[in-house]
Amino acid sequence: MTGPSEATGPSDAALRAAAGAVPDPELPVVTLADLGVLRALRRLPDGGVEVDLTPTYTGCPAVETMAADLRAALLAAGARRVAVRTVLTPPWSTDDITPEGRRKLAAANIAPPRPTGTVLIPLSCPNCGSEHTTLLSRFSATACLALRRCAACAEPFDHVKER
Repeated sequence: MTGPSEATGPSDAALRAAAGAVPDPELPVVTLADLGVLRALRRLPDGGVEVDLTPTYTGCPAVETMAADLRAALLAAGARRVAVRTVLTPPWSTDDITPEGRRKLAAANIAPPRPTGTVLIPLSCPNCGSEHTTLLSRFSATACLALRRCAACAEPFDHVKER
């Protein structure tokens, strides 16, 4: 006899939880859901799942790893088949990062981006909170990060670039 979970497969909530828990390959302190790149998840009639993924920028080198990690997580959660579509419209924006994602970035000493249109708001140091920071380099460990230094505590820190 087949039990309900075997006949119907994993619940929508279980699939969304599995996909939402996949860490970003370049910033593993946040998940793809936290980052806002996980756009949609649809169940298909054959038991498969289709996922829409929007990279942080066109040509993002991490998109293939994100797709592979999503496939693995959803198959482990019980999906029969997984298709990941790269969707470029609407484009990703740093405004898509969730409040939880911003909190996790700051906790990892990575300054979250400022909301779009607020360029006059000073960028705060995630270590001490000082607004006296300077840009050291427009590039850091990944193309999505810039390197800054705090004038108050002298600590360098990464900053997620606004887009």
